Amino acid sequence: MPTSTRTRTRQAMSDASSENHSDVAHQVQRPLMELDPAQDGLGEADDNEDGEEGVPGNHVLAEGKGQILTTTTADEEEPEAYPPPGLKEISSLASWTVSTAKPGNGVAALRSPDPAHFWQSDGPQPHLLSIHFFKLVPVVSIQVLLDFDNDESYTPTKIQFLAGMGVHDIQEFAEMTFEQPNGWHDVDFSNVGPIEQDEDDDDEARSSIDWSKRPVLRAFLVQVRILENHQNGKDTHLRGVRIFARDETHQAVLNGGRRPPSDLPVRSHTHLQKQVEQNNLKLASWMQDPDLR
Repeated sequence: MPTSTRTRTRQAMSDASSENHSDVAHQVQRPLMELDPAQDGLGEADDNEDGEEGVPGNHVLAEGKGQILTTTTADEEEPEAYPPPGLKEISSLASWTVSTAKPGNGVAALRSPDPAHFWQSDGPQPHLLSIHFFKLVPVVSIQVLLDFDNDESYTPTKIQFLAGMGVHDIQEFAEMTFEQPNGWHDVDFSNVGPIEQDEDDDDEARSSIDWSKRPVLRAFLVQVRILENHQNGKDTHLRGVRIFARDETHQAVLNGGRRPPSDLPVRSHTHLQKQVEQNNLKLASWMQDPDLR
């Protein structure tokens, strides 16, 4: 074969090879070019969280495939701390009873941590939930869980909250009305005592509340009365109730290791000293003046 023929043959093969490479590169890059910036949110080159350009911080572009893999962003809300700082739940210290209940939807379902379980009444209104404590407890917060999206006409719209030493002397301290409620709701304690406002008037997170400034409800019995339901429903659904007291250990940490002053009467050191009466009998260290409640 002449030299000129060989040269033309090699040049033709080289041109064909380059055309094949360009077609492959065009096919690989085509999915990236066909992405609609308006639909996929890519648009112009933006700076992501790591300082790289071209892709927003909450997307990752798969090379050569034209796919967007969504990743979690740093702005997503973290789950709320439980129990809230400064509080401890005391619901387990009580005996829970209900006026009526459907089989399988009684106290056990109400006390379940799963929000899909609930107490369902089975009788005339009002529907009563009685929480009996075995000792006098200082309550600073009560929460109820309602779910209108799932319960609809079973959702309570008017609830009374009462407390006292027993069933014969309980008094109402709060009455709340709801309209299509969802989630946990705090019971109003404004009738228990004055609520001192924090320095900032804006709504603050529950974690920043100074519970030492909140009123304390002291009772052996806390009762929840459901008076009305949505659309005049007969029976009711209640998905959870939580009762909180102050967490003295948390307050001690905030106070630099010093426990906050207690509202209960404290024995003085002079009273605890050994005292000698006229009959020469020494008073025991555990004796103190009677406390009238």
